[in-house]
Amino acid sequence: QLQLVESGGGSVQAGGSLRLSCAQFGYIHSINSMAWFRQAPGKEREGVALIYTGGDMKYYGDSVRGRFTISHDKAKNTVYLQMNSVKPEDTAMYYCAADFRYSDPFFALRAPSRYNYWGQGTQVTVSS
Repeated sequence: QLQLVESGGGSVQAGGSLRLSCAQFGYIHSINSMAWFRQAPGKEREGVALIYTGGDMKYYGDSVRGRFTISHDKAKNTVYLQMNSVKPEDTAMYYCAADFRYSDPFFALRAPSRYNYWGQGTQVTVSS
């Protein structure tokens, strides 16, 4: 039905930038929203950014707002996460997720269990 494949992770120094990509394959038309989550070892999965298919409205977690930008290139079936001014606290495995159902943005960034499909993750490591 749907596959999500993340790429673009790597190691970067604090203050630097990375751009993560999430390529979509399959029944893309059913996607209501796309989100980026991240999880560091021993920590809970955290909502990073959210974008709705209809209207391209964007929402961000408090810790990344103003530094990260989510975008959607519909022609390429790809969602991006531009990460600027990265901090050591941003170190985590980053996952792309798709939800076929509508959720309000506040709930959508706080409930990873809602998402129907997930990518395999891409590691981001920020050194101080």
